[in-house]
Amino acid sequence: MTHTTRSERRAAADRPAVPKWLRILLPAALILTWLTVAGIGGPYFGKVDEVSSNDQTSYLPESADATRVQEMLGDFDDTEAIPALVVFVADEQLTDEQLSSLSEVMTKVATIEGIGADVSPLIPSEDGLAAQAFVPILSSAEVGDTVAELSAELATTAPEGIETFVTGPAGFTADLVSAFAGIDGLLLGVALLAVLVILLLVYRSFLLPIAVLSTSLFALCAALLTVWWLAKWDILLLSGQTQGILFILVIGAATDYSLLLVARYREALRVENDKWVATMSAIKGSFEPILASGGTVIAGLLCLLLSDLKSNSALGPVASIGIIFAMLSALTLLPAMLFAFGRAAFWPRRPRFEPDVVAAEHGMPDRGLWTKLAHLVQRRPRIIWVATTLVLLIGALGVTQLKADGVAQSELVLGQSEARDGQQALGEHFPGGSGSPALIIVDESEMDDAVAVLLADDGIDGVAVTTEDSPSGSAPVTAEGITPVGPPGTPEPSPTTVDGQVLLRATLTDAADSAAAGQTVTDLRAEFVDTAPSALVGGVTATAVDTNTASIHDRNLIIPLVLAVITLILMVLLRSVLAPVLLIITTVISFGTAMGVSALVFNGLFQFPGADPAVPLFGFIFLVALGIDYNIFLMTRVREESLQHGTRKGVLRGLAITGGVITSAGLVLAATFTALAVIPILFLVQLAFIVAFGVLLDTFVVRTLLVPALSYDLGRVIWWPSKLSKHPQPESHEPEAP
Repeated sequence: MTHTTRSERRAAADRPAVPKWLRILLPAALILTWLTVAGIGGPYFGKVDEVSSNDQTSYLPESADATRVQEMLGDFDDTEAIPALVVFVADEQLTDEQLSSLSEVMTKVATIEGIGADVSPLIPSEDGLAAQAFVPILSSAEVGDTVAELSAELATTAPEGIETFVTGPAGFTADLVSAFAGIDGLLLGVALLAVLVILLLVYRSFLLPIAVLSTSLFALCAALLTVWWLAKWDILLLSGQTQGILFILVIGAATDYSLLLVARYREALRVENDKWVATMSAIKGSFEPILASGGTVIAGLLCLLLSDLKSNSALGPVASIGIIFAMLSALTLLPAMLFAFGRAAFWPRRPRFEPDVVAAEHGMPDRGLWTKLAHLVQRRPRIIWVATTLVLLIGALGVTQLKADGVAQSELVLGQSEARDGQQALGEHFPGGSGSPALIIVDESEMDDAVAVLLADDGIDGVAVTTEDSPSGSAPVTAEGITPVGPPGTPEPSPTTVDGQVLLRATLTDAADSAAAGQTVTDLRAEFVDTAPSALVGGVTATAVDTNTASIHDRNLIIPLVLAVITLILMVLLRSVLAPVLLIITTVISFGTAMGVSALVFNGLFQFPGADPAVPLFGFIFLVALGIDYNIFLMTRVREESLQHGTRKGVLRGLAITGGVITSAGLVLAATFTALAVIPILFLVQLAFIVAFGVLLDTFVVRTLLVPALSYDLGRVIWWPSKLSKHPQPESHEPEAP
């Protein structure tokens, strides 16, 4: 016999009948619409590089010195080529014959398609063991392909016994291009395979994993189609890093929302014989938590719009678009497919229509792991939440070991790197900053003062000025003035001036991406304030310095803002003040533990050189915004159960009912973020570990033990100041069966 309340029977009687033809037409139309969107968006995989950029300067604030210098460079030099630095190294001093052969090699490589005509003459090192040459890679060329062809040509044509390297800005750009090359295939394949395996283990059926994966993949196609065209129209910026995060976020979020809806559908099929009614019941039960969960993530992501760094601010709308389509797909496409499949979706473990059994269970399983945990929480709530909090706080102490003040450009790509090896070889025989000078634009009237500051700095090896009448386009500058370039008697060249400004190129003593070079740029800027106020310092090193500064600013601004926004959303959702505050506190503690453990692992196990300042920010955004998802899944169900059974019973019932869903969702999200590690980019590998570990910590400790135990111990007061905190049902600490 089915047990229903009078209000439920009245609602069922008043419910308008949905025509049978509409029950068939609406799901079919939804499925057809999503198939069309996927068919249009699918081909855009592999085309993202057409509208994306990995140039750090393009993501800096317009007010940054490095950005302003980059914008003005074209006035001094009309070429937009990216410089590559070719380095030749021998074990013994290079002979005149070998140098002549190397010059012929450079003449030959100048004919490679994509390489500009202005290949520099060969420059031997003072120790005679190496030589270098500058090779311009045209901006219209595919940098990765051109550098690869250049490297191969050098390796085959260089004299025996001489090692060749291609480094400099073009070399490191080629490394990034190569690292992101697998983002459409390898990353997506690994993520989908990981999710498929977990879904097969969770559902032990064939159709359900296919339906859930289709929901995620179709959402990603729609998101990618939208983002691609917005980037094409220059409405938003897109990079390989943002693209990778978009893929993972959409797959993980859409799968999580799908797991919640499928769980509700399974529940509904046990008490409803009509699959249409069961589908509508699943949507009704899932709509609020999915909307609240997605809305919370979007709100957190959109806080990134306040970032100074455009790579951060661009991620906000891009990822938010992905979350919107993840929600839409989970609430439209998946219900349509579940309705089409009916109980067969769960084959071979079809849920039975057994309302009497459900009534006897009072809507809660009487056995299983999560019911046992609910009983454990019931018996020892205070011991559990105090003990787990202490353990988490101990883990958070590792944050003191986190080194997130930036890493060298040469360390961005993990694994073998010819550009990194070339830079090391360059530093052994030439000034470390060769090929990537600091660029100083200064008023001509202050040029001498600026040169004096540069030459007095130990971090500067030499200074040159852009000229119009020198064969090489620039001439060295000393304390005595500009040195003529050419045969004896050549007159002193005049500097190129643009609006009364000149361009100086300062060769750094240290590698351009090193901390020492960064400090040199910082010191120069401080010196110029008094001696040459008009001077702007740009270049590779200045770009890295300005990027780190903007990242730190963003981190300090965005993290508190996200906390405030999510707290307000939870207050509205849970109709409470105390519960959201406590949930945020547990999430922050969990984040601290994830970062602390990650710091110890990065330093001790992986021996990473450090981390970008944006790593803690991105880790926070994803762990807090996505971690709150599980709070929402749990506490919305707890509140629903508390309205009927009282808070303490509601906590136990909510834990027992949602435990499986939250665990599955956590495993899926951790697996998808782990897939980021297949892209050999230090930032993404670190983010993958932080988020995966943090999600698992949330899933198995915070949502399973800490939050339920704390909520049970506090009882109805957790809903303060809402009416539910004054619920008339008894709130005894005496053990009761859930």
